[in-house]
Amino acid sequence: MKHSTNLSVLLIASLAACGSDKSDSDYKADVVAAMHDSIGADLADLVQAARDLQAAAPSHAWSATADATAITAMRDAWKRTRVAYEHVEGATAPIFGDLDVSMDERYDGFLEGLGAAGDQNLFDATGVTGMHAIERILYAPAIRPEVIAFERPLPGYKAAAFPATEAEAMAFKTQLAQKLVDDAISLHDQWQPAAIDLEFAFQGLSGLMNEQGEKVDLAATGEEESRYANLTLFDLRNNLDGTKQIYEVFRDWIKSKAKGAEPDSMVQARFAALTTLYDSNPGDAIPVVPATWSSDKPTAADLGTPFGMLWKTVRDNVDPNADGSVVFEMHEISTLLGFRELPE
Repeated sequence: MKHSTNLSVLLIASLAACGSDKSDSDYKADVVAAMHDSIGADLADLVQAARDLQAAAPSHAWSATADATAITAMRDAWKRTRVAYEHVEGATAPIFGDLDVSMDERYDGFLEGLGAAGDQNLFDATGVTGMHAIERILYAPAIRPEVIAFERPLPGYKAAAFPATEAEAMAFKTQLAQKLVDDAISLHDQWQPAAIDLEFAFQGLSGLMNEQGEKVDLAATGEEESRYANLTLFDLRNNLDGTKQIYEVFRDWIKSKAKGAEPDSMVQARFAALTTLYDSNPGDAIPVVPATWSSDKPTAADLGTPFGMLWKTVRDNVDPNADGSVVFEMHEISTLLGFRELPE
């Protein structure tokens, strides 16, 4: 029965392909145009959110009580930068790697390159920069103990803190926040059709879906991406939404291929499963990790917890070595589209 079903799918796809007069070049042009417009809108949102964050920043030493309104406004704007960037990251990061590092590298990633001296000025535009550097400051009073336990032993570590002087507050506003604005504008302005590499963009989507599993793994040790705001599930949702949005512009081209319908159907099913999973978990944080958790050998009891069920479902849906997973099928589609295999 499965063999018969596959033959039917292939026949339908072949007939659809025969009915189209479009060449691969035509499809590529359509994808580039649609991707330029779709991602361009998110990049405009990224620029606006970064500007709003900077505008809300006080020019005096921050007080958690006296500046509560400003801090809330900055946090809200920061969350909007995350929504916008997670939507575009799969397509833009492989093409604009330097900007991806400047805007989205994690604290420990920066420290690896800075050495023992680290970055002792949290508020300037050098050393540790970007959305997570800003997040680390905005959420300094609320950082989880396991995150501090992970970061404190890192060479060059400096504890997160609000700006404690006018000079630090002005540095945050005019240097660190300004750099995020400048980087966002640069990414927005460089996102032109001539710069769009479809191979890098599509395979970036595959890499981004693979990272969904990595992000859940890292949440167990306090090493995940939006660790200070404790919004990893929020990131995962927006990451998935962005991947679905970008993948959609490839679908007509994918389905024009004789063997494109089946992997496309599998990808859609995996997208739906992950969407249902994320929607079934309330809030923006990853569920509490069991004290006895081990990613290498999770117990049946731990797999039965909300975190364990999330971890297993994400892993099953994105495992690059599992036939039928979204990453596996994206690799199959990449070959169908004639994309070369890119280095890891």
